Formats: sequence, structure tokens, C-alpha cells
Amino acid sequence: MKDLSPAIRTVPMPSDANANGDIFGGWLLSQMDIAGGVIAAKRCKGRCVTIAIEAMKFYKPVYIGDLVTIFASVSKVGKTSMTINIDAFSSRQTTGEEVRVTSGTFVYVAIDNLGKSRNVD
Repeated sequence: MKDLSPAIRTVPMPSDANANGDIFGGWLLSQMDIAGGVIAAKRCKGRCVTIAIEAMKFYKPVYIGDLVTIFASVSKVGKTSMTINIDAFSSRQTTGEEVRVTSGTFVYVAIDNLGKSRNVD
């Protein structure tokens, strides 16, 4: 995935962490959903919505202050839907070490202005 451009980069804050300083999985999942949505919207040239998370795996924790970079790519296109593979990497604030922290497979559907599914262009 590192040969792709990142979909988003962000830094988690203390409010995104549990009492041990680990970032909540839900926070990371939401960042991945945003990244996947960016790629899906670009591919379908318009609005889209998340309809499924087919797979999600956490490998390592994310810590407060890490730089989180999320890469996403289209792996499948159907009539109205797109499957996006997403990988998140964390650059450790203290060491600069870059580690893969999460991967997932998300599905998005292209929609029109009324919220009805439409063909992916």
C-alpha cells in the first residue's frame, strides 16, 4: 500500500484514548471510513455511503500523538457499489518507527441527491 498516495493523515488526541493511552478502535475505524469514503467518492464521481465493513483487523495499538496515515484503494467495482481495501499505518511520535496498525475491507454505494443508489460512473 505504501506505493499509493495516502487518503488521509491525522494525529489522535488525548480525548481519543482510553485510560491506558491507547486510541479507541472506534476512532481508528471512523478515520478509515473517512479515508475509504474519499476514495469511493472520487471513483464514483459523487456522493456515496458506507453499507458494509466486510473485514477489520487490528494489529498494533495507536498512541496519542502518533501520525496515522491511511491508504485506500478500490479493489472491486459493481453496478452501484465499490469495495475499498484500507490499511492504516502509525508513525510513532517518540521513535518515528512506522507500523501497520489496522486493515479493513469497506463497501460503499454511490447515491444520487435523493439518497437513492445510482450507477458507478
